[in-house]
Amino acid sequence: MTEQRTTLRAGDAELTVDPANGGRLTSLRVRDHELLRQGERFGCFPMVPWCGRIALGRFEFDGRAYQMPINSPPHAIHGTGRNTAWTTLETTDRTAAFGYDLTDPWPFRGRVTQSVALAPDSLTLTMRVDSAAESFPAQAGWHPWFNRELAGGDPVRIDFTPGWQEERGPDHLPTGARVAPGPGPWDDCFGMPGGVEVVLTWPGTLALRISSPTEWVVVYDEQEAAVCVEPESGPPNGLNTLPRMVAPSDPLEITTTWSWR
Repeated sequence: MTEQRTTLRAGDAELTVDPANGGRLTSLRVRDHELLRQGERFGCFPMVPWCGRIALGRFEFDGRAYQMPINSPPHAIHGTGRNTAWTTLETTDRTAAFGYDLTDPWPFRGRVTQSVALAPDSLTLTMRVDSAAESFPAQAGWHPWFNRELAGGDPVRIDFTPGWQEERGPDHLPTGARVAPGPGPWDDCFGMPGGVEVVLTWPGTLALRISSPTEWVVVYDEQEAAVCVEPESGPPNGLNTLPRMVAPSDPLEITTTWSWR
């Protein structure tokens, strides 16, 4: 049975989540403005159990190499959660929770849950990765596609002050060097040690503040129709370079809040 879409409403805000399409947020409307790019691949999808690219789709853990499917040659990108049907766990008028069990091609057993909470002036997303038995490395984050323009107005402006930029190699992976933040356009990972704070402003229409306690964010604005601001628990290729271990007694949890005015 296909899971039905869930729609939450709070004041002038309306959110739709499609668990069958990778637990994806398919629509976020604020005062009749659709903030998310529409389409089966777009909206906002969870990146889990890794974020961004894994070099050549391979990572090593505990003396063993693991190969993930190459879905962005020559790399594996954005995890398996976006290609998985999630289950609706609970819903109210303004909140909902969804989950799925980690399984092939991911080699470790566990559980992922995503909770959403809508308020008249904000949306809070929380994702948690639990291990069923053994410890393993993992990442989690979100990949929203925000419309570059709202209602035919001026293009969105991206404002943030990162502590550093991860130097990007010709293979689109961080080299391991931290450099001074450079001008866009970007398809880059930035470090924000005090927590992610990025403001998107559609002049004369809406300002959206994206915050998260995590210190990693990828900003992508090379596409004409949309821009992406992606809070992540670690940098691209982090399963190899900066693994965060998940254990039965130590789940991975990440949260982000989008607030608007």
